[in-house]
Amino acid sequence: MPETDQPDTTSNQRADEEPGARMSFFEHLVDLRKRLVNSFLAIGIGMLIGFFATKYVINYVVTPVRLALRANGLEDSVYYSSLQGYIGLYINLSFYIGLVIAMPIVLHQVWLFVAPGLYKHERRAVTSFILSSMFLFVCGVTFGYTVLLPKVLTFLIAFAKGGPIKPLISINEYFELVLAVLVGLGVIFELPVLIFILSVFGIVTPKFLLRNFRYAMLLITIVAAIVTPTPDATTMLIFMAPMVVLYFVGVLVSYIVVRRKKANAVRQGEAR
Repeated sequence: MPETDQPDTTSNQRADEEPGARMSFFEHLVDLRKRLVNSFLAIGIGMLIGFFATKYVINYVVTPVRLALRANGLEDSVYYSSLQGYIGLYINLSFYIGLVIAMPIVLHQVWLFVAPGLYKHERRAVTSFILSSMFLFVCGVTFGYTVLLPKVLTFLIAFAKGGPIKPLISINEYFELVLAVLVGLGVIFELPVLIFILSVFGIVTPKFLLRNFRYAMLLITIVAAIVTPTPDATTMLIFMAPMVVLYFVGVLVSYIVVRRKKANAVRQGEAR
């Protein structure tokens, strides 16, 4: 008898595969070149936009230090110590603004390169992946600008308050501090996205994350001690608090991913 009742699992597997999964090594290199070119073009256009926006952004960058200086009864001025100092700041700030503007496109290009090697049910998260990455990064920068940076500046300026030495703050050194705090927190806030990727590939599970929380807490403490630009415990705790919250958000994300993977496996088993 002809086996007409048997499901065609081979055709189902082929339908679930992406053509990119069967690309040759040379074709992957060509695709990688295309993704890199698109990313660099996006960054270049973002830098052009950032160059015209920098003069407005500088006011927001120097506002926290000016407020901290005023709070300590000091002149709220920031200086540049070399003739090319301000121009260098302008160019650097234009680059970072352009990088932020281009980040959604860059992340999309990264996903387009990786996605062909995955199954369709794993690629459905592309939109949420990009949006959540940008959202978390912006949350990290916002937290750093509104909460952590004022604490850091107040501590550093007030440390010498009342003494004979007065601060003469260089705009370039100040920008490096702001960049370290804001970008560092933006990257740290990507922790749930990292856990999501590791969960998709089966590297971590919610049970694994909960079982090893004490080691994660130790790592969070070490990272906070290294990254926090001041030695006081209060700032370090402020830095650690969102990291702990993000870790448990990552546990929840991992639970959702693992649950969906099991549900998909059950459906595929029933289809066969």
